[in-house]
Amino acid sequence: MKKQQAIIITILTLTVLVLGLLNAQRIYVRFDITRNKSFTLSQVSRNIYKEIPERVTITYFVSDKLVKMHPVPGEIKDLLHEYAAQSKGKIRFVVKDPVKTSMAVSVERLGIQPQQIQTVEQDQASVATVYTGIVIEYLDKTEVLPVVFSTDTLEYDITSRIRSMVKNYDREIGVLIGDADKSWTTDYQYVDKMLQKAGYKVRQLYKGDEIPQSLSGIFVFGGTEDFDDWDLYRLDYYLQNGGKILYAVDGVFVDSRSNLQARAVEDKGLLKMLETYGVRIEKQLVLDKANLTIPYQSMALSGVVQVKLVRYPHWVVVLPQNSNGKHPLTARFGGLDLFWASPIAVNPPAGISYDTLFSSTKDAWLMTKDFVTNPDMESLFTSESGKTKSQYTLGAALVGKFPSYFNGKAKPLKQGSKEMLPDMSQDSKEGRLIVIGDSEFPTTLVQYTNSSNNLEFLVQAADWLGNDSDILSIRTRLPATSRLNKITDPDERSRAALLSQLINIIFIPLIIIGLGVYRNVKRKRMLQSKEAHHAVSA
Repeated sequence: MKKQQAIIITILTLTVLVLGLLNAQRIYVRFDITRNKSFTLSQVSRNIYKEIPERVTITYFVSDKLVKMHPVPGEIKDLLHEYAAQSKGKIRFVVKDPVKTSMAVSVERLGIQPQQIQTVEQDQASVATVYTGIVIEYLDKTEVLPVVFSTDTLEYDITSRIRSMVKNYDREIGVLIGDADKSWTTDYQYVDKMLQKAGYKVRQLYKGDEIPQSLSGIFVFGGTEDFDDWDLYRLDYYLQNGGKILYAVDGVFVDSRSNLQARAVEDKGLLKMLETYGVRIEKQLVLDKANLTIPYQSMALSGVVQVKLVRYPHWVVVLPQNSNGKHPLTARFGGLDLFWASPIAVNPPAGISYDTLFSSTKDAWLMTKDFVTNPDMESLFTSESGKTKSQYTLGAALVGKFPSYFNGKAKPLKQGSKEMLPDMSQDSKEGRLIVIGDSEFPTTLVQYTNSSNNLEFLVQAADWLGNDSDILSIRTRLPATSRLNKITDPDERSRAALLSQLINIIFIPLIIIGLGVYRNVKRKRMLQSKEAHHAVSA
């Protein structure tokens, strides 16, 4: 090769390298070998730019100090960078340190929340204020993620917010509390926080009020004994006009505030209305071998009150393997904890399709009478298990044009009011229903039972009701939430514990001993070989 040719090749090579480095911001390759491609943008996120008429700006406000201390901000940057790289210029990504850019005050006004972290520098411990939040801007609209320190739901958070901003609609869920002894702010505060974190606006509805058709869907918790015909007409009217409703209602009332006394509910029409739609909630309780523990106070012989945890088959653990993996709502089902659940039977009228969402284990049984729910009466829990042992449906989803419960009936009147209800539509629109035979599973009980899966399920239910099936697909790609008590079946848990003991107590020590013996024998053979070699040489 001539010297001139070598120089030309060298120059061309350097040029290619420089151009490659300059273009690395737009063209790059990532390999994601995780199951479900958890660190790769989904198809809907890669194509979101097609829905954007004007540029969207994503600003990640993060402190440099946090970036140097923790790897998570780097992962967040990578994900946001991929949005920009895939958007063909429709998404602009910016990173700013609020302190260095003197924007701390304005950033906090936007809603980015400062966080306190402990740092150690030169053997000196101190507390530093850092920021890690995201602001999304489109035209005159702004969405804020106040604190971002995980990529677990970040893609869902970003994509869902961009779509709602671009399409100019509010992702708003209505909530209607049917039980007179419960309130949204005290009994369902964790649901409220979870929905808002997922980007939903929450509108509290009140009994008898008009239900806006603009809502993405509504959650109805309880109401079996408290809804009158006026309330039911409002709900039925909303569904006939294409509404989407999640019903979490009871077949058996358990007084959680007074010694767990239980009785069959006195239905004022809600259960009958659900039967019109094709779902019957039995006035029975499901008890299951897969269950949670309940804290229980007992009096010792010494007179001292003791608190202990006992297995409580009334608190049913719905296992992932007993869910419908083909339905988008339960495609990545992480489990559900139900408190005093009733079985449901689905027999929809013509034109209604349905899917069973989840069931009990095959070792569940029923309590059909003399409802005993006090943990102190454990001996009576299995009195009907021999005759009723089976697998029971606990949740179902239905889609179609539902028949009206008020067909052939006069419109209800409100006593002492001149207000008139609207006429029921003669041509109903397609609606959606989710029915679960337990009104307690969304309550603050989730705090005491580590039932975060219940809250996650409600967010996915809101997504499905709101027809965002492609947005829901992002959530179903996420790794299932891990829990320390994930193995809930007693036999499976016992087998896992036994295997763990065998591995740690027997197999691992035997392997170590075997390796030691092998090395010792090998060393002796080497020494004997050397001695034999020296003897021959001599």
